[in-house]
Amino acid sequence: MSEIIFQKDRKLDIIAIGRIGVDLNPNEFNRPLEETESFTRTVGGSPANIAVATSKYGMNTGFIGKIADDSFGKYIANYFKSKDIDTEGLIIDKNNHKTGLAFVEIKSPKESNIIMYRSDAVDLKLEMDDISEEYIKNSKAIVVSGTALAASPSREAVLLALKYAKKHKTIVFFDVDYRPYTWNSLDETSLYCSLAAEKCDVIIGTREEFDVLEGVDLPGNKDDDETAKYWLNNSSKLVIVKRGSDGSTAYLKNGDKKLGEVFPVKPLKTQGAGDSYAGGVISSMIKGKSIEEAMQYGAGAAAIVVQENSCSEAMPTEEEINHFIINYKKEALNASQS
Repeated sequence: MSEIIFQKDRKLDIIAIGRIGVDLNPNEFNRPLEETESFTRTVGGSPANIAVATSKYGMNTGFIGKIADDSFGKYIANYFKSKDIDTEGLIIDKNNHKTGLAFVEIKSPKESNIIMYRSDAVDLKLEMDDISEEYIKNSKAIVVSGTALAASPSREAVLLALKYAKKHKTIVFFDVDYRPYTWNSLDETSLYCSLAAEKCDVIIGTREEFDVLEGVDLPGNKDDDETAKYWLNNSSKLVIVKRGSDGSTAYLKNGDKKLGEVFPVKPLKTQGAGDSYAGGVISSMIKGKSIEEAMQYGAGAAAIVVQENSCSEAMPTEEEINHFIINYKKEALNASQS
């Protein structure tokens, strides 16, 4: 972890950049969407969820993104303020673009889906002029997601943010966040995500997301060790490959390889697991925890969130994660002795 150094004299701990929208979560479970009668509204989008997660963890969190000049946009801005997220970088669109909507479908504990409405989505209208160098300079870290690279002008805005981060020694986390419906092709995804990943200090993704990320550079590769070797030979200092219920593996620049814990639970849905994991890992690293501890907190946060009917609203505090891990291990020990 010595290779990743967070600057101490910064106003903010972390700034999330990119996708932000509204999730509509079903109030009835174990049924298809066509039979669902009512929904509960929450803020969604991977970077937005990570922002909520880090703020609830105790981080001074900011956000760079574009919201619609309508009731949904006002709802998002007010929600962020209620979660103590700095909104200086939240830009209000003046060109009548719309907030992206996501309808969540929970058919069973093993089958949940999302139906997205992202035509003309306002978050992808983030422009280079919306990126404040001073704002990024005043943060210890930023986290960007792959979805923000799916279209111009957001694509160029994110690449500019990465340039500012490197200039001012702001640590960059890259959450691959691959969403097929946002992109035109796998080759396009691989090209632009790899351009961004090459400029990042930490890359986090599932095995499937790394397969997409490496489509141009390492076509056909399925080996985690080869993935880590490739990206660590670029500018990355830490690569984390997630494998769902099989846990995660962290690869460090010095050659160390760490296996993350996993806390199997009975999920209500799978959405939010990756965002809560990233939030726990990032917050723990900024607080100076070891990578093993950071991965443990990420896994604990994910286990909590998948049991709840929300992503952003379900994000736990550090105390709640601690409580969950302690109780989980205590129950596992008692079960093994009975």
